[in-house]
Amino acid sequence: MGIADDAVEVRAQGWRTLAALHGLLEAALERELTSAHDLSVVEYTVLDALSRQDGWHLRMSQLARAAALSSSATTRLVTRLEDRKLLKRILCEDDRRGIYTELTPAGSRLLAAARPTHDRVLEQALEQAVQTPELAPLVDALHRLPAPA
Repeated sequence: MGIADDAVEVRAQGWRTLAALHGLLEAALERELTSAHDLSVVEYTVLDALSRQDGWHLRMSQLARAAALSSSATTRLVTRLEDRKLLKRILCEDDRRGIYTELTPAGSRLLAAARPTHDRVLEQALEQAVQTPELAPLVDALHRLPAPA
């Protein structure tokens, strides 16, 4: 194996480690958020992204990026959340083709109720993950990230 092959293997191993940590965290969050709040991880992610807009809203494409979903999956998700009265769609006044999404008061309340569960489960899952030698360096790196401003 040459140097270039070694570099590819290091990146591939890093990707596998990241995927393993993501899977562990997502499974723990999905289980708890669903059972305690009837909310999936991706639904939580969307509500959280909308809540961080400080009274503003997001275009559907921005929401798709925030939730790491395709545009069609985002549309289906927004429809489900809209049916539950957790968010609403708003037509852009300047461009009728533009559709924004905005958190409703019910969405804000559900997010506020779910956030402590999310944060507790995330912390517990990270504490569990750090016990796995392959995951520990990645968990340590996450803990060293600067706090948001």
